[in-house]
Amino acid sequence: MMNVPLTVQSLLERAERFFPKKEVISRTHTKVQRLTYREIGERTRRLAAALTDLGVKRGGRVGTLAWNHHRHLEAYFAAPGIGAINHTINIRLSKEHISYIINHAEDDVLLFDEDLLPIVSEIAHELISVKAFVIMTDQETLPEVDFSPLYSYEELLKAGTPDTQFLQDIDENETAGMCYTSATTGNPKGVQYSHRGLVLHSFALGLADTVGVSESDVIMPVVPMFHVNAWGLPFAATWFGATQVLPGPQFNSKLIAEFIDEYRVTKTAGVPTIWLGLLQELEAGNYDTSSLVTILCGGSAAPRSLIKTYEYTYKIPFRHLYGMTETTPLALLSNLKSYQTGLSEEEILDIRSKQGIIVPGLEMKIVGSEGDVEWNGRDMGELMLKGNWITDSYYKDERTNDAFKEGWLLTGDIATIDEEGNVKLVDRTKDLIKSGGEWISSVDLENALMAHEAVFEASVVAVPHAQWQERPVGCVVLKPEYKGKVTEEEIKAFIAPQFAKWWLPDHILFLDEIPKTSVGKFLKLKLRDIVQEQLMKG
Repeated sequence: MMNVPLTVQSLLERAERFFPKKEVISRTHTKVQRLTYREIGERTRRLAAALTDLGVKRGGRVGTLAWNHHRHLEAYFAAPGIGAINHTINIRLSKEHISYIINHAEDDVLLFDEDLLPIVSEIAHELISVKAFVIMTDQETLPEVDFSPLYSYEELLKAGTPDTQFLQDIDENETAGMCYTSATTGNPKGVQYSHRGLVLHSFALGLADTVGVSESDVIMPVVPMFHVNAWGLPFAATWFGATQVLPGPQFNSKLIAEFIDEYRVTKTAGVPTIWLGLLQELEAGNYDTSSLVTILCGGSAAPRSLIKTYEYTYKIPFRHLYGMTETTPLALLSNLKSYQTGLSEEEILDIRSKQGIIVPGLEMKIVGSEGDVEWNGRDMGELMLKGNWITDSYYKDERTNDAFKEGWLLTGDIATIDEEGNVKLVDRTKDLIKSGGEWISSVDLENALMAHEAVFEASVVAVPHAQWQERPVGCVVLKPEYKGKVTEEEIKAFIAPQFAKWWLPDHILFLDEIPKTSVGKFLKLKLRDIVQEQLMKG
């Protein structure tokens, strides 16, 4: 067989050739723009020329601090097209972490959105390797800044050559992209994505039994392009010629609902907090969501009640998927098998609430204290993964030694697996609650709390206990109309029938909000401090 390298620029080249009339609908700070793949291709080639003129060499790094829009999409392909690396930077991290990431990655050029100028201004003088700053804006004049050199993205494109040729001698194992973990503890860890890994991951997203991305789709990634490449959807959507809807900066639930309605979005993706907010908007407004054939939900386990409402009230298929920065990220996806469609509603929800089976192309195992766990849906162990789009190390980071074992990635997630091969996340290793020598799953308790009609969000953490080592405490955010009308005793009584008595939280605390990480997950490290403070106050 021929040995033809799998490279990222080939994905855009196919879109240019076969789908030149298909569109990318992009919301920026001032307007919504509609560009064809022919136009995106030309702009990307101009950007590739501009990056070369700015001194970006093969193996160099182009950092991006940006939202989901067409300029960010162009950077996805321009940097790899000249043999460089597109480094997406999480804009919601602390300034200290952003500065650390840029310096650790040794970015040569930094592309950033105009509303992120305050962040860049604060850290610009700390950035050792950055030789050029490029502002992505609709404005024609540059802002006054105290760092240099600053360039206009659009002016650079005007000067760039529209027929720039992408490199054709790139080894598929060269790095094309880079992203850092969101760092709940310590500094973020860098993960490098090879051309080969990104292309194979895009293949996986096109499979009928995974996401099934196709030319006929209208794909709207709500998950940020600055974190794990918006779950790889921009690459796959471009390759297959799907229409893309990019919601841009500072979006909200109303805008998401309007875009689904107006642009007839078929598939969208985001974390549970996004879909909780959208549900409130759908209940309050009058939107046509009939075009949606899939909502993809990842980042953390979605509450069973949320899945049920989308599936049975709004008739929108709701799919759990699981992955990490380290897995590019698609690793598990929940789907019914053909012989399971006749199951009862509760049995179907049982399957939907799990993270699903391993996608083709990857391998997995769940390892407990006595080796591989049985496929019985009860025994717990740590999920371990390997495959063509799983990283094998962290970039210049000694923590590699703790995260990889005999060719396997140790995910740090505790899970069970049933007889059908469906994986269910029980907890992170650091979030499991050990009470009296027995394990309690905070995830199971959270899902039970979320099923109460008054609860908007819920999270469960462990607190030290003199007798039992640790005990669970539930933290609940009530829906606005229920605030002050629901008691701790009512919440406890609601979940009591579902668990053994020793599983039940010692306390239910009512909070105005639950702290979250930069990618929308509950920040339990900070939540534990809040809980301890409230318990001390009595």
